[in-house]
Amino acid sequence: MGIFKKLFKQTFIYGLATVLPRMLSFILVPIYTKVMPPGAYGEVTLIFSWFAIFNVILAYGMETAFFRFYNGELEKEKVISTSLISLLATTVLFTAFALIGKEQFALWLDIDLRYIIYVILILALDALAIIPFAYLRVKEKPMKYAFVKTINVVLNLGLNIFFLILLPNLATSNPEGFLSSLYTPNFEISYIFISNLIASGITLLLMGRLYIKVSYTFDRALLSKMLKYSIPVMIAGIAFTINEVFDRILLAKLLPVEIAKSEMGKYSACYKLALFMTLFATAFRLGIEPFFFSHSKSDNPQRSYAQITNYFVVLGSVILLAVVVFADVLKVIFIQDEAYWEAMPIVPIILLASFCLGIYHNLSVWYKVTDKTRYGAVISIFGAVITILINALFIPKWGYYASACATLCAYGSMMILSYRIGRKYYPIPYNFRKISFYLGTSVVFSILSFYVFNRNLITGSAFLLLFLFLVYKMENQTLKKIFISLVKRAN
Repeated sequence: MGIFKKLFKQTFIYGLATVLPRMLSFILVPIYTKVMPPGAYGEVTLIFSWFAIFNVILAYGMETAFFRFYNGELEKEKVISTSLISLLATTVLFTAFALIGKEQFALWLDIDLRYIIYVILILALDALAIIPFAYLRVKEKPMKYAFVKTINVVLNLGLNIFFLILLPNLATSNPEGFLSSLYTPNFEISYIFISNLIASGITLLLMGRLYIKVSYTFDRALLSKMLKYSIPVMIAGIAFTINEVFDRILLAKLLPVEIAKSEMGKYSACYKLALFMTLFATAFRLGIEPFFFSHSKSDNPQRSYAQITNYFVVLGSVILLAVVVFADVLKVIFIQDEAYWEAMPIVPIILLASFCLGIYHNLSVWYKVTDKTRYGAVISIFGAVITILINALFIPKWGYYASACATLCAYGSMMILSYRIGRKYYPIPYNFRKISFYLGTSVVFSILSFYVFNRNLITGSAFLLLFLFLVYKMENQTLKKIFISLVKRAN
């Protein structure tokens, strides 16, 4: 068990800083669904989906290229300055052209013209902060990195609470006061993006010192090499982002206009309940990736990788069943407007899809430690094609149920494809009998609890207790070893 002691230590701070923004989006769900009807929340979701895609495009893989060339080049200052100049130039060009053609840009993205300037400016500010954040990571300053990320999250959350909850109440209670002059009725969507814009602006101010202190020298040959490295990263990133968010965009495009954004709002709100699985999978991945590389040259690393995947499946199966069992409790807490609950049947499907994605990340160790990362891009593109095809073919008939099934099919196929290709290049002795048992039992119990017994809490709880008992019976020896190890370290 000694090799697992440092599993999460090296990346805990970076992991926390990465998970925090996802937690923010989850924490804001009850606020957004309380103050906005499904149609308005659908508009917000659509814009954030475009944010995810354009963030990848505007970064065009330069963060990854910066890490690669900063550690490989002797003239590190030249890598910094060339990266900054490149991103600064492309961001300025994007901002200028987008602002000049904002009407056409808004029409193309199907975004209300009232919000398009916020969108452009937020994208620009976030793009300009990419290399400064990467610089903190290569200089091994995790505390500052996490501090700035936390400031961004706290500021964004605080401003959302102020604008959406506090300001309307204060303006109503004191109509002649100063705060009343700041309040505009039916301005919720704009307030959300104003909050985001302020948070992004202050983040760039905190990180912008690098732009001032660097000695600017532009190396065209170096940039050419960096772009050759970064563009495939961008393509893979776009493919992966399509798997994550493109279903919302297609819902807006393919459903009748009068219901599109309302249906998207319901789907997106209920989709957020799967974030429990996403947060678990993200935190686990951030911990294991350094472990994969640091132990790739050790004796029989494949055995360790197989054990890690087994632990992930055990914990993920418990989370899957627990969220399904308590879905109706969670919906009351996080989605307080009953208008959104219509889409609750998609929750188990999205949870299972997120679980498959987490397993895929564990299985992907083979192409990471063998430097065959091109297969990662191919697998992501394959998933993106499935996402687009299923959504395009079936949204007009099935609506957001097609989107949920497309997500499951995409991530499930990526998981299977990664395993089958990895078996050829880097065989790992996974215990598929045990993995299949946990995954299959959890899925069957989830289906029975949610769909057959109609989310009955008592029946679902009985299934969950039975599953936990089975886990204990099968894993008690491992649990005892972990417990004894923890006690010894404590003493």
